Amino acid sequence: MPIEWVLKPEDVARIRFAFSPMWELVASLRTLQGPSRQSIHLPWLKAVRPRLAALDLAELFALVPATGYMADFITPPPDTPMPEFAAELERVRSADPGQAREEAAKIVGTDRAVLERFMADPEAGVARVAATLEAYWEACFEEFWPRVYGLLERDVLRRSRQLAQGGARELFAALDPAVVWTGERLLIDRPWCEAGGLHGDGLVLVPSAFWGPAAVAVMTAPYQSMLVYPVLGVGTLWEQGPPPAPGALAALIGRSRAQILLALAEPATTSALATRMALTPGAVSQHLGVLSGGGLTVGMRVGKQVVYRRTPTGDTLAGHA
Repeated sequence: MPIEWVLKPEDVARIRFAFSPMWELVASLRTLQGPSRQSIHLPWLKAVRPRLAALDLAELFALVPATGYMADFITPPPDTPMPEFAAELERVRSADPGQAREEAAKIVGTDRAVLERFMADPEAGVARVAATLEAYWEACFEEFWPRVYGLLERDVLRRSRQLAQGGARELFAALDPAVVWTGERLLIDRPWCEAGGLHGDGLVLVPSAFWGPAAVAVMTAPYQSMLVYPVLGVGTLWEQGPPPAPGALAALIGRSRAQILLALAEPATTSALATRMALTPGAVSQHLGVLSGGGLTVGMRVGKQVVYRRTPTGDTLAGHA
C-alpha cells in the first residue's frame, strides 16, 4: 500500500526545495554496499575505493543497510535551501541519543552486534557516527561535492520555476512515477517507511543523485516532513569538462563565453558555472557581464544568490550553434 499524505492548503503553500550534502554522503554508503545498483557512479567508486581501507565504516553500514530502513538521525532534513556539510554534521552530533537508539532498534539485516553496541550507549554511538561521517566526507566525498552540488542546484532551480508557474499539480506530475498528487492527497509508492503524515510545517522536497536511480524516500515526525526524489540529469554527473563550444559561436563571442552560454540551458549561479567550466568565479563573472551587456543573459536574485539564465536572444543564438 502506498503512503498517503494529506496536504492542507497551508502545507502546499509551504512546499520548499533544498538539498543536503549529508543526505548524499549517507546515500553513497548504499552505493558502496551495492555498486551494481547504481552503476552510474562507477567512476566515483573507482576513485574512492583505494581510500576505504583507511576507514572503519562498520557502524555506518550497520545503521545504513544496503536496502530497507536506515536510521533517520543520520540524515536530518535540511533546514535551509543549501546547507553546508559542517552545519549538518553538527545537527547529527546533537541528535537525541534516545531517539537514535529507537531508530537503531528498527534496523534489520545488518550486523546485530554492532547495533547492540550502539544501543548500549547511544550518546557515545552518536559521537562515533559523527566522527566517522566527517572522516568519510573528507576522504571520499568532499572533493566531488562541487560537481554533485551543481547538478542538484540546477534541479532545484528548474523545479522551483515549475512550482511557481504550474502549481503543485504540475510539479508532482513530473517529480517521479512513484509520486501521485490527487489534489489534496500525495500518494507515495515507497516501502520501508512509516506512514506518518505532515504535521503542520509544510513539506521539503530534496533531490538526490546517490539515492536513485528509481526510488523516492520520505521522513516525517518527529522530523520535518521530507520527500527525497531522484535528480534529473544524473547521467551527466561524471562527464568531464564543460559543454563543447561550436566553432562558429566560439568565433563570434569567444570560446569561454560560448561554453557558458550553452551551459545556461539551465539557470545557474556564478559558482556553479565556475566549477563546471574549470574557471575562477571572477572570470565567469566577467564573461557573464559581457553576455548580459549584449542581451544574451540576465541575472535574477533567488534568496541570497544571483542566478543567471539565457534571454530569448541567447536561446536563439545557442540554438543555432
